[in-house]
This record gives sequence, structure tokens and C-alpha cells, in this order.
Amino acid sequence: MPSINPSRADLAEFARRMPSDTPILMLNLLRFNSQAEYPADSSHVPCSGREAYARYSRTALAKVRGVGGEVQLLANAHMALIAPAEEHWDQLVLVRYPSTAAFVSMLADPEYQAATVHRSAALADSRLIGTTPA
Repeated sequence: MPSINPSRADLAEFARRMPSDTPILMLNLLRFNSQAEYPADSSHVPCSGREAYARYSRTALAKVRGVGGEVQLLANAHMALIAPAEEHWDQLVLVRYPSTAAFVSMLADPEYQAATVHRSAALADSRLIGTTPA
């Protein structure tokens, strides 16, 4: 079953369990739809999943920077050497935030929330993993 958006319960658990006094790294694993899957009543011009993700990224990147974060790595994924055979990813993104609170505040931003329609349309599956530097 695809995982695209976190639930309110997932977000609450994330905020509770992630360290609050240290920078965090968010690992994004992304698998794109070949065609973006916007809602039937959407006014958005049809496009590929990658193009829809680029629409989302224009707002998301500004919001990441706005809370003091930065993209550390953006890479195309080619093949998982150690993974279940059916698991594959198109891209990975590693984003650094100054704190968990900064990340959570970005998620609450109304402009960011409006842009997530593009992210949801773009992705066939994803993972978002909260980490801290070792």
C-alpha cells in the first residue's frame, strides 16, 4: 500500500519522538507516477509525476529555506542493491532542518499546505524518515 501523506497521529508521534534540541535530517524516498494523479475536479494542467513534483518543489524549497533548512542532497535513484525485489525509488532528497519544531512549523504553513496537492498527485509511493546526524 502506498504511503504518500502522514496522518495527524503520525505527525503527533513524530513531534513527540524526534529530538527537539538538535538539527534533523529528513530522508525522502520518492517514486513518481508516470502521469500526475490530480483530483477529477482539479484545474491543474495534466503533466507527469516529475513535473507535478517540480510544481510542489517550487513552494516547498522556499518554505524549507524560510524555516532555516536546506537541501543537503538531491539524487536520482537507479537500483537498490539490498531491498525487496519489488521496491524501487526514482529519487531521494535529504533535507536538513534546524529543529523538529522548524520542520513542523513548515508543515503548518498555509502556502506549503496548498502546494501539497502537487506532491500528492506526483507520487506513487514515498517514505519520509526523520533522522539526526550520528
